[in-house]
Amino acid sequence: MAVTLDTLRKMKQAGERIAALTAYDFSFARLLDAAAVDLVLVGDSLGNVIQGHATTVPVTVDEMVYHTRCVARGLERPLLVADLPFLSYQESPQQALHSAGRLMKEGFAHMVKLEGGAAMAPAVRFLVERGVPVCGHLGLTPQSVHQLGGYKVQGRGEAAAQRLHTDALTLQAAGAALLVLEAIPRALAAQVTQALDIPTIGIGAGAACDGQVLVLQDALGMNPAPARFVRNFLLDHDDLGAALAAYVQAVREGSFPGPEHGYD
Repeated sequence: MAVTLDTLRKMKQAGERIAALTAYDFSFARLLDAAAVDLVLVGDSLGNVIQGHATTVPVTVDEMVYHTRCVARGLERPLLVADLPFLSYQESPQQALHSAGRLMKEGFAHMVKLEGGAAMAPAVRFLVERGVPVCGHLGLTPQSVHQLGGYKVQGRGEAAAQRLHTDALTLQAAGAALLVLEAIPRALAAQVTQALDIPTIGIGAGAACDGQVLVLQDALGMNPAPARFVRNFLLDHDDLGAALAAYVQAVREGSFPGPEHGYD
């Protein structure tokens, strides 16, 4: 049975963990589908792992549409989410709608994801009111890496934590149906997850999130300098399918992420 937003909401209510991974092509999409991944994200992280850029900033809407369409052909079960790339939605809600429309009409995405806090609430509301499901993204927002001064843990300190907490509630009120929390302290992620009715998907945000996501290439040990929150699931398995199934099982049973994969 295909996973929907209603499926994910019910998983949160039941305390069942959501297993998510990125994908950028048809072949890996089929493997993720076979591993019973709940959510597949076509991330603008393709700028790093597919195109070889230092950041996600150069990725275009055309490129996101192309990769999302390739992934969509390989999926039957998971919810398919696609990133709105840098400067494809920040200018105005109308620009966000145009870009999101392309990802859904041409790329066959079920949902779009955008980065940013309260400043993005008008765009989120505008999209949701016009039938576009939206996933928010708080904490370390890679499109803002130059403004943040690098890939650093976010939400440390009382003021920063309160701002992120408020942003999360604001995005939910604007209609966001999911929220990615990236590279924030475990305790803060737990507080935000408890405060929200919508599911949270963590990456470097501890085990208290409703689900977990990793970049596919990181989960398969293809990054020579992985982040602290990464685990190589291919180390103990002799094929890709088994490694991906092990990731899904580890997320669902709560053995990943462990304490060593998070931040205080």
